[in-house]
Amino acid sequence: MSHVINTHPGQAAEPRHYGVIIVGGGQAGLSMSYFLKQAGIDHLLIEKHTVTHTWRTQRWDAFCLVTPNWQCALPGYPYQGDDPHGFMKKDEIAAYLDGFIRTVGAPVLEHAEVRHVKARAQGGFSVVTSQGAFTADQVVVASGGYHTPIVPRMAERLPTSIRQLQSSEYRNPESLPDGAVLVVGSGQSGAQIAEDLHLAGRKVYLAVGEAPRCARFYRGRDVVDWLADMKYYDLPVTEHPLREGVRDNTNHYVTGRDGGRDIDLRRFATEGMELYGLLDDYLDGQLRFAPDLRRNLDDADATYNRINASIDKFIAERGIEAPPPSVYEPVWTPPAERTELDPQAAGIGSIIWCIGFRPDFSWLEVPVFNGRGYPGHERGVTAHAGLYFLGLPWLHTWGSGRFSGIARDAEYLAALVAAGRGDTALAA
Repeated sequence: MSHVINTHPGQAAEPRHYGVIIVGGGQAGLSMSYFLKQAGIDHLLIEKHTVTHTWRTQRWDAFCLVTPNWQCALPGYPYQGDDPHGFMKKDEIAAYLDGFIRTVGAPVLEHAEVRHVKARAQGGFSVVTSQGAFTADQVVVASGGYHTPIVPRMAERLPTSIRQLQSSEYRNPESLPDGAVLVVGSGQSGAQIAEDLHLAGRKVYLAVGEAPRCARFYRGRDVVDWLADMKYYDLPVTEHPLREGVRDNTNHYVTGRDGGRDIDLRRFATEGMELYGLLDDYLDGQLRFAPDLRRNLDDADATYNRINASIDKFIAERGIEAPPPSVYEPVWTPPAERTELDPQAAGIGSIIWCIGFRPDFSWLEVPVFNGRGYPGHERGVTAHAGLYFLGLPWLHTWGSGRFSGIARDAEYLAALVAAGRGDTALAA
């Protein structure tokens, strides 16, 4: 069980000091705590809410993993269930994390918002929170990279009769006002929420962006299983063709719902979903869309087929017996590019923004950021001694921001933390 710390600011003359402070109590922060505890390194994990807050409160009811359960490989705590090739639902994910929390027994300070982290002139860091001030020799930022929802300024001009919400605020079709729903964005969240509404019989308008897609199953196996055998998930960012640019990529849309399946937006269109291109603006009572729906669908399908072709090559090179290959053929093509939509005439009662999140590290007052506000680092190690990042997408590999790769990154950083203290047990 995690040990929840109680603080009483004002009772101590000096801020309490720790060897390491971890900011963020999700799976990344807990993984770091796991290795620091093994090394006997004094530390505190600070969490703004509770350690499972995001999973319990910022996911829709039908949410499930898009990667198989076997990829849940937190340190010392692999997937515990009897369905390794299934996809855990929201409550099951939270329960899995609860078990990990009990295993780690991390020293956690919950409901503590970090307001400032600054480098101290004498070395180390000062950490000011809503529950008091601390100092630390080293700091690990494990709060992820998805902090502030992206909402275009056009949202301010939309009719007040239309309810607007973020993907993290959506729960189920029944919780929305009557009428049609406009889903903006077709990444993982947008595509899956659009499907959730579509399956419930709601009229859905979907603004399709540039997100790629992939197959759920191909040639007799989950595509994730094939890619794991191909060592794709072990590829470091430094060897990826896009290098650090891959961090800007949108995740492929696919689903683990009902045992897993493809998400084919073209098929949804044949069933009554209205597809448009990228949402550009709202002017004169009209939603304005870019004329790029056909291109966006074609590009997503090209990625789908390209991934499958790489699997075909792998199978052929190794002489693996598998069902025959196939190529996706479109089941629907836009007859024309529609660039305008009157939301009130269409009966749209709600809009769900699913266009991503921005990082917000404004509280971290150490000069390690690039022009876009993203931390500069090499495998989580910044240019400022003693400051590390963990859990960011493609921090080192594809799995760095997921359950599958955090353990490896946390162990690597914990060894550096130990070496920075002069400890050798973990760094050897």
